[in-house]
Amino acid sequence: MANPTGFMKTERETPTRRPVDVRIRDWKEVYEDQPFEDLQKQAGRCMDCGIPFCHQGCPLGNLIPEWNDLIWRGEKEEAIERLHATNNFPEFTGRLCPAPCETACVVAINSEAVTIKQVELRTIEEAFGSGSVKPLIPDRLTGKTVAVVGSGPAGLAAAQQLTRAGHTVAVYERAEKIGGLLRYGIPEFKMEKSIVDRRLDQMKAEGTRFRPGVDVGVEITGSELRTKYDAVVLAIGATNWRDLPVPGRELNGIHQAMEYLPWGNKQGLAELSGPPPINAAGKHVVILGGGDTGADCLGTAIRQGAASITQLEIMPRPTGERPASQPWPTYPMIYRVSSAHEESGERLFAVSTESFLGDENGNVKALRLVETEFKNGKFEKVEGSEKEIPADLVFLAMGFTGVEKSPLVSQLEVELDNRGNIARNENFESTSEGVFVCGDAGRGQSLIVWAIAEGRAAAAAVDRSLMGRTQLPAPIEPTDRSLTV
Repeated sequence: MANPTGFMKTERETPTRRPVDVRIRDWKEVYEDQPFEDLQKQAGRCMDCGIPFCHQGCPLGNLIPEWNDLIWRGEKEEAIERLHATNNFPEFTGRLCPAPCETACVVAINSEAVTIKQVELRTIEEAFGSGSVKPLIPDRLTGKTVAVVGSGPAGLAAAQQLTRAGHTVAVYERAEKIGGLLRYGIPEFKMEKSIVDRRLDQMKAEGTRFRPGVDVGVEITGSELRTKYDAVVLAIGATNWRDLPVPGRELNGIHQAMEYLPWGNKQGLAELSGPPPINAAGKHVVILGGGDTGADCLGTAIRQGAASITQLEIMPRPTGERPASQPWPTYPMIYRVSSAHEESGERLFAVSTESFLGDENGNVKALRLVETEFKNGKFEKVEGSEKEIPADLVFLAMGFTGVEKSPLVSQLEVELDNRGNIARNENFESTSEGVFVCGDAGRGQSLIVWAIAEGRAAAAAVDRSLMGRTQLPAPIEPTDRSLTV
């Protein structure tokens, strides 16, 4: 194990965030580097438990105690081998995952959890820095071809696993660049896109082929795809966003979060010749939705120079302590402060939008809010609590309700379940033979660790279908929702 007394003698310490007044002037990641010696001490807090409940918290089955011990000992190359054994993209999860492994850490029963997420991130960054991350080119090709539609974390994980198994894999993406939500939904200040590009370089060297800018279902039909490839993997996400049908919704200035965030990323990367089409500069911004996507809109609006920002959440403010109904090792719903929340803006809880108010030109100018109480299984209005707040720009960040009803879904003749996701069996295969599905498209909106785990498991199912057997690991079954956060 790591340091036998580390968890008793060393306090939890995470990297420092750059000063607010500095970081809001650029789009770079918010964290400063942590000395490696300090990280080793944090890894030394791992107890190497007889039953490592951190595994229960991680859908990928990451071998957390093993690479904690290796980092504490300074054995970096061995550590990245153990980390890559279960996770294709630890540089993504180390930045973006909410770390359910840490809430399941045994140390966290009566103390602060091991900084698992940071050890994971630093392990892969040390590996990239030393040149230890190399292409894993298959020894032989099987002659089988696979099309992966969608280039988010699930699609990329499936593609990399299938390529390494010897199949010829092409990844299709309708956007102009590969990456899906990793590129267009995650702000630059949470993960710089050079992080995505360097992993794509590895995948290209391994043999994965990328086809960006191709709208599958329009530019190439589902039947053409099935004729050309031996198997098809749908990793198209759950992009059917939830709307808010209240009076005034048709006013100008009200946008879905995913209509806004890609422009912020393009602005942060200096890919625009002028201001973005949706720009918060000098405006009163209101964000509906208190989750991570709402916080991403918040941080983006701050960097664009919004006059004011208010984030609304219909649920009451969570407590700072783990609720009794969510005991260890479950992931608790507690009050959390992201880096964006530190920077600016006001958060309002237990409120609901009754209507949008507009000016004479059809532009939104205010929201009419009401306080809410959760009674008898539903949210009820608190009489006399109505108020208006100014709003020149409104972002809806209220989640997603299943896959987009695109031509491809119809062309492939796949069925949807009662949640609007693509139906599938225990082998990740849809109701259309030879068409597999993974990630949010089959699971519904979830975490990046689930996306990667699903991509890896679906790849194993595809490989078995094509070859009759597989050596690829399958960390989960498609029906396993027990660990969803």
